[in-house]
Amino acid sequence: MARRRRGLPVNGVLLLDKPKGISSNHALQRVRRLFEAQKAGHTGTLDPMATGLLPICLGEATKFSAHLLEADKMYRTRVELGVITDTGDAEGTIIEQREVPSLTAEAVESVLTQFRGEIEQVPPMYSALKHQGKKLYELAREGKHVERAARRVSVYDARLLAFEGAAFELEVSCSKGTYIRTLAEDIGHALGCGAHISQLRRLKTGPFNGDAMWTLEALEALVDQASREAELMPADVLVDHLPSLSVDEASYGRLAHGQSAYLAAGELSPDALTRLYYAETFIGLGVVKGPEEVAPKRLLSTVAIS
Repeated sequence: MARRRRGLPVNGVLLLDKPKGISSNHALQRVRRLFEAQKAGHTGTLDPMATGLLPICLGEATKFSAHLLEADKMYRTRVELGVITDTGDAEGTIIEQREVPSLTAEAVESVLTQFRGEIEQVPPMYSALKHQGKKLYELAREGKHVERAARRVSVYDARLLAFEGAAFELEVSCSKGTYIRTLAEDIGHALGCGAHISQLRRLKTGPFNGDAMWTLEALEALVDQASREAELMPADVLVDHLPSLSVDEASYGRLAHGQSAYLAAGELSPDALTRLYYAETFIGLGVVKGPEEVAPKRLLSTVAIS
């Protein structure tokens, strides 16, 4: 007999303002307990030191969370010059201190031009990337160091917000996989004095910004389950960038049985993903197999056949 999942079948997306000092997983579990949800997942880790936008998917929405992992991000960070730590942030151990040269905002702006566009970045040891099945930060805590290959990332913009001589604030728009800690370290190296970050806040991820974020305290203050669930966004906000198709009753039935449906896919290319709607209700994702054929890719359980 299948084991019954504990909790409530809560479905939707919540934009959490992750507080400083806890891991993304800790924040996720607190939200899950608040909603008493059967299933929950997030769409991209924030360091414990970092705050800001952490989209959390509950229930059926977790089926589409991977689409946000590929999304571009925007951060605001504070860079402290002259101090280098083993983690690249203020929570690490200081390993070197250097004199900060006399700098101007113009000098920092000039260096920033080197870090816009496609750049190569070596992932930090204190990261969740894996080496031979073990996370790098676990190896780092054991005092081990492994060589990491540089990866190409895109920094669409690195805008200087404030300059204070030995510190400055940046707003960074970047592709997935960009480490802001490493970016700050590399900028500090180019300035000749090293650097680390003392603050990091995620402002945007994919289509989401901070306008509709909820703090844990605000969620806890809501009076009941219905009030909390009313604040969730529907699962299809995670795939709103994909084209959509409407299906009729016959096509709905075929898709629900795992069969292709005969739909006019228009100019969509083969293997393209598309949102599917039946009676204006999101039912999941399909994949285009031909000009008039769409196969089910990931459907909500409401159309799954047991």
